[in-house]
Amino acid sequence: MDQQVRVRFAPSPTGPLHIGGVRTALFNYLFAKKHGGDFILRIEDTDQTRYVAGAEEYIIEALNWLGLPFDEGPGIGGDFGPYRQSERKEMYRNYADTLIKSGHAYYAFDTSEALDAHRKDHEAKGKTFIYNWHNRLKLENSLALSSEETQKRLDNNDAYVIRFKTPENESLPLKDMIRGGMQIDTSVLDDKVLFKSDGMPTYHLANIVDDHLMKITHVIRGEEWLPSLALHILLYRAFGWDAPKFAHLPLIMKPVGKGKLSKRDGDKMGFPVFPLQWKTAEGELYSGYREDGYLPEAVVNMLAFLGWNPGTEQELFALEDLIKAFELDRVHKSGAKFDPDKTKWFQHQYLQTMDEGVLVKQFESYLSDKGISTTKDLGVIVSMLKERATFLEDLWEQGSFFFEQPTSYDEKASKKAFKEDTADLFTELVAKMKAIDVFSAADLSSEIKGWITEKEIGFGKVMMPLRLALVGEMKGPDVFEIASILGKEETLTRIENAIRFMNS
Repeated sequence: MDQQVRVRFAPSPTGPLHIGGVRTALFNYLFAKKHGGDFILRIEDTDQTRYVAGAEEYIIEALNWLGLPFDEGPGIGGDFGPYRQSERKEMYRNYADTLIKSGHAYYAFDTSEALDAHRKDHEAKGKTFIYNWHNRLKLENSLALSSEETQKRLDNNDAYVIRFKTPENESLPLKDMIRGGMQIDTSVLDDKVLFKSDGMPTYHLANIVDDHLMKITHVIRGEEWLPSLALHILLYRAFGWDAPKFAHLPLIMKPVGKGKLSKRDGDKMGFPVFPLQWKTAEGELYSGYREDGYLPEAVVNMLAFLGWNPGTEQELFALEDLIKAFELDRVHKSGAKFDPDKTKWFQHQYLQTMDEGVLVKQFESYLSDKGISTTKDLGVIVSMLKERATFLEDLWEQGSFFFEQPTSYDEKASKKAFKEDTADLFTELVAKMKAIDVFSAADLSSEIKGWITEKEIGFGKVMMPLRLALVGEMKGPDVFEIASILGKEETLTRIENAIRFMNS
């Protein structure tokens, strides 16, 4: 690639960023970094009626949390700003006028009532109303009206839009980096509105003008924009500009059933579809991957595999590895099914490889939020529990007994483990333990197992009730490891509590 690669992620600030949008940002980022290029964030806020306060900040925070910082954009600037379309609106009018002068666009004065009437009339006849070459000369626009009449309407400040004049009967070749070559008959296209009566451009015009002025070389966007590709190519041609290369990413599909993954699917099915938590103005709360305890690396790895694969068996990729491996021609054409279980699998893998010191600090902070401070060795506890953990809270669920004495015993297990002679055995066990000087897992194991063998009783008679006494249920790592971490005093207290429970 001779030209400096420049790509953009251009979301609308109409609410939280859906993971479909995050994946678009990720693929743009990977492509830019792979080719030593620039990743630009542009906020497409021309539709002020749909603007949601806080959405832009949310988008930026989400990208930063995921480790996908942009090179140019709101807040950090760049040579091609401003990076919010609402701050660029003065320039679009000139480009719309340029198209009118060159005959590629025209003024349309049709009222919304008149267009509704046309639509209803067509529906009644079993047809679809399309505003284009076959009827534009019969409608209220500057192609059908005389230049004097048109000027008079403009001078009168009559409401109008500016429409693109789509060429008739042309076979237009289109090229997509993922889907290959296509042809479209321009006669089936409608004359899209480029400039609205409120003085704002539509997405189509603003998008093309901005991509050209920002020197965007590759437009990597969702499949939903594929139907607009012909219009965008025609607009580049009408302006006499070179078009960037286009790549349309496959949709992200629901885990079950048909259709694309929607904002409501996640909360319905119990997984997030947003990177960060979002609260609507009405107080509705949507869960986010960050708040649900996912690591950003796991989310990035999961998203990369939605519609792309490296062509090898490797599944775990750090961001640097993804940049090296990423190729647009390995992106699939068909929709990618979202798999919440696979997301958890990625999370589990990343938690295992996470720096243990960092994990310990996070767990310490988690305990502190619960009002627990401890002198126990959290490093030992975390390394003992983490193999079975997927999230930070799993460490608590599996190891809360290290910090809190059991207040009850699992009913089913206690019926099985606490026998008539268990209290007496425990009384002997307490005496035995009091005599052990070094309360380490190794010394406990050798002394207690020796004592059990000497008494010629089954190991289950002591080990099962001992676990229950220390933990409250039949879970956790090696019982001697648990006792050594609890320490002599706490271990004896818990056994004596169990004796009291049995005697009552």
